[in-house]
Formats: sequence, structure tokens, C-alpha cells
Amino acid sequence: MSAFAARLFVWLQYLLPRYWLTAIVYRVSRIRNVRIKDTLITRFVSLYDIATDELARDVPADFRSLNDFFTRELAENARPVDTAAASIVSPVDGTVSAAGPIDGPMIFQAKGKAYSLHDLLATNIAEADAYVDGQFATIYLAPYNYHRVHTPLAGELTGARYVPGDLFSVNAATADKIEGLFSRNERLICDFSTATGPMAVILVGALNVGSITTPWTGEVRPRKRGVGEELRLDTAVDRRVDKGGLIGWFNMGSTVIVLWPPGVAELDTAIRAGLRVTMGQAMGRTIVKATRPSSGLTDPPR
Repeated sequence: MSAFAARLFVWLQYLLPRYWLTAIVYRVSRIRNVRIKDTLITRFVSLYDIATDELARDVPADFRSLNDFFTRELAENARPVDTAAASIVSPVDGTVSAAGPIDGPMIFQAKGKAYSLHDLLATNIAEADAYVDGQFATIYLAPYNYHRVHTPLAGELTGARYVPGDLFSVNAATADKIEGLFSRNERLICDFSTATGPMAVILVGALNVGSITTPWTGEVRPRKRGVGEELRLDTAVDRRVDKGGLIGWFNMGSTVIVLWPPGVAELDTAIRAGLRVTMGQAMGRTIVKATRPSSGLTDPPR
């Protein structure tokens, strides 16, 4: 995308009725009429050149709607998870937007732009302070990517908070132009306790992302106004998750941000902006000794 096209794209987003458009996409993507949904899925596959040979179901017949296809699961072993004890794995298929050290309380967004932990987490100071000078990774999921989100380390979910916000696109052009993009957009913050300390996995909403779903919270729909709230978690679903275990999915494309406290994670030098990663691929390693094991959750029922 040229510089002019990027500026135009961002400018148009300010003019667009973002919540209204997202609501339309939500409804269209859930149409179950066989002829319509098969046409939508087939054209989507063709437009984005999606590899259907790695899917667990036949396309388009076995999918109830475009959204069902968009949140598709993969065939068994399509994404092997790195098994090294200390490895940290990518939570998603996507492209690295930024990764590396957190500079005090500030997280790098794009050239000349950063945003604060406290704004991103929208929570009490002590909780945000746990990640000051830590490590982070921001990964963008394009429409063609597999859109389920997994955990980079084994751990236990300790809480989930929904923070209402805007619905700007989260692609590179928008991240380069809009200050504090990821702390402006709506987001679902999942807090984990791992054998090496706390970890936050943040699912950032965006334009056309009709909702975000986790096995513990169910579907969370966009809400423009209000304050962040702790979500009630389904007690019937085990909160312990193996490394690479499923923790949620986007209903259309978006971004995932992972935070680690200082002295816990060391990302590989190859993990930098523009690198394409796949779920389960090693991104780095933990650098403190694990204190306890954690295991549990697999794929939820459809």
C-alpha cells in the first residue's frame, strides 16, 4: 500500500460508521441459507487463496456459515506445537507487527508511536506495573489467516476483562497512523498464571470483527461505550491450558498482544516486524525456572 493510499484508508475509517458496518458483517457472516453461505465461503476462499487441504472439514459443505468457516479448526497435527520445555510458542497464525522489550511502561506500536501498559490493560496500577520493562509480542491476523488463538505457555486462566472501545482496522497502515491504536480499540484481556509468572494475552477487536469468543466467556459482542468489566467465567470449563491450547477465536480478523513480566521471556532475534509466524512455532524461551506444571483444556465443542 502506497503512503497516499494508507493515509486515505485511515482517513476514510474516521468517516465510516464502524459499528454499523461491523454489525452488518456480523449478520451476513451468519447466514445459513445453503446457497448463500456456500457462495460466500467459496468466494472468500478464492479471494484470499486459503489452503483448504489443512482443514478438518470439507469446504464449503461442512460449514454452517461464513463465520463458521472463518473460525475454522484445522486438521489434527496441522500445527505441531514446539515441545521444548522452555519454549514460548506463537499463539496464532499471523504477521509480527512488533515484538521485544517493553520500554518502562511503554509498548512500541510503529515508528514514532508507542502506547502505555496502563492504557492497554485499563486496570489497576499494580497489575500493569507487573509488566513494566518486560517483553511483548504483537501479531496481526489477516483475513486469510487461521483465526483461533492459543496460549504461548501452559498456564491457568485467572480472569478475563472486556474493555469497550473503537473498531479501527488493526493492519499495518492503520497502526502506523493512529496513536495508541491498540489501547483505543475494544479488547478482551485474558490473564494467566504460568509456571514462570503472570502472562497476559490480549485479543484486540477491529473493524468487521463481529465478536470475540472464548470457551470461558462465550461470545462477547462489541460495545462502544462503558467501562471495563470482569467477565463471569464458565466454571464447567477447565481453566488450565496446555501450551498451544485453545483460548479463543476472532469472528473476523484482528490482533493478539502477549505480555510477559521482566526476567521471564527471551524472544528470538528473528521475531521482528514483518515476520510471518504459525501457531505452535517457537518464538523464544522462558529464562526462569518453572515452579509448577499446568495442563488441561483442549478444543471446545462447536
